[in-house]
Amino acid sequence: MTEARWLIIGQGAIGLEVTNQLAADGHPVTGLARRERNTYDLAANADFMQHDARTLTAEQLAPFSHIAIIVTPDAYSESGYQDSYLAIAEHLATLAAQLPKLQRMVFISSTGVYGQDSGEWIDKDTVPTTPTRAASQVIYQAEQVLQSAFAARLSIIRPSGIYGKTRLMRLRQAEKGSAASIDDPHWTNRIMDSDLVQIIVNVLTMETPEPLYIATDYAPVTTQDLMRWLSEQLDTDMPSVNRAGAVTGKRLHSNIPLTWLRYPDWQMGYQAILASYQQQ
Repeated sequence: MTEARWLIIGQGAIGLEVTNQLAADGHPVTGLARRERNTYDLAANADFMQHDARTLTAEQLAPFSHIAIIVTPDAYSESGYQDSYLAIAEHLATLAAQLPKLQRMVFISSTGVYGQDSGEWIDKDTVPTTPTRAASQVIYQAEQVLQSAFAARLSIIRPSGIYGKTRLMRLRQAEKGSAASIDDPHWTNRIMDSDLVQIIVNVLTMETPEPLYIATDYAPVTTQDLMRWLSEQLDTDMPSVNRAGAVTGKRLHSNIPLTWLRYPDWQMGYQAILASYQQQ
């Protein structure tokens, strides 16, 4: 049997941690990025390939049994997403038939592909409606390109809002107290960055992963309830609430096994963040 080898396309905040975790677990892994290796705090026992994923050849990909696409755009615009997510998906799709050793392609997408925005419950069987954001439309298009090319070899992971010890948008907002404002009623969902890394590693290393994972915790929460809780923890005033009337956002049913999550709800996650944040 051919030895398993992993390729992680994209060495941003999540991709780099996935590469390092695989290396720490003893898996032969290569991180791919366009910049030089010394740009990244890459594990010593991980290999590195400096290359543009949009020009990879079948020969370069032939050794790998598992490939993950974990990219971010150079620009957060429709063209930026087309030049990254979609361009990489379209290029790799042209090589699918030339990769007989490939067992698993994993694509890190987004729950932004769900255009539903009236408080609906979403699960793994929900068909996305057209997203309002052009960038999310592009990501969904990239999913479809990869599904057509890789079929049963593809697993898609759709993370919700990623937060963590260096992703402090809501915490900064709560610190502003009444000087900040929030929209409500609006449903939100989130996943701790370290939990997302572990989810990706698990999907890449298990024998028969699901075709689709909604990578979110088990506790959707309205913006107002989240900010009220954070304000209480920080002893600040509650941000002012802009009431739009109609419920917006969506509530996500996670299909991530509970044992995969260190932080299965946002309270546990923010308690861990606050513990380190308040010591700074």
